[in-house]
Amino acid sequence: MNSGSLIRVLTVDDHPLMMAGIANEIDSQPDMRVIAQATDGAQGIEMFRVHRPDVTLMDIRMPNVNGVDALTLIRKEFSDARIIVLTTVGGDVQALRAFKAGAAGYLLKNSLRKELAETIRAVHAGERRIPPEVAKELAEHSMDDMLTSRELDVLRGAALGKSNEEIASSLYISTHTVKNHVKSILSKLGAFDRTHAVTVALKRGFIEL
Repeated sequence: MNSGSLIRVLTVDDHPLMMAGIANEIDSQPDMRVIAQATDGAQGIEMFRVHRPDVTLMDIRMPNVNGVDALTLIRKEFSDARIIVLTTVGGDVQALRAFKAGAAGYLLKNSLRKELAETIRAVHAGERRIPPEVAKELAEHSMDDMLTSRELDVLRGAALGKSNEEIASSLYISTHTVKNHVKSILSKLGAFDRTHAVTVALKRGFIEL
């Protein structure tokens, strides 16, 4: 890590306007600078290897390699990497996935202007930062049963508007099995029906559209 006075920051985001806004905010601070930018997870990994930033800002939803996968690979190679995940979704599942992968901070994009600089400073100092609303979600669902990989497959099919028969055909399982999975999904998510289950799953970060 850099021992100089400036906190050297790498930003990884596939939205040019978002990345420009983040860079302007960081570069306006007296104690930090953006030293490199990347537009997807794969490029982010390469930029990290080249520049060894003090703090990395990593968007979750990106093409080619998503933020959590990139975070996992960087932390595997550089165990001291300090990475803050950026997301538009405050769901507990996505946050838990990020922290299990080694994220040091979690920032919702709608609060960047207010919390970005302070979160970078905190993470650089060795702290972990979780927004209160995300921490609340994590606490509320800490005892919930997680969905299995097959249940997630069924849920993604439902999110695309597929019938039980179509989901069964695409997954090479019986319609009866799909119905059992749907019943389990509704129970685990506390949902009334398939549509409600998809809404809950999107909000919590189980699936993406």
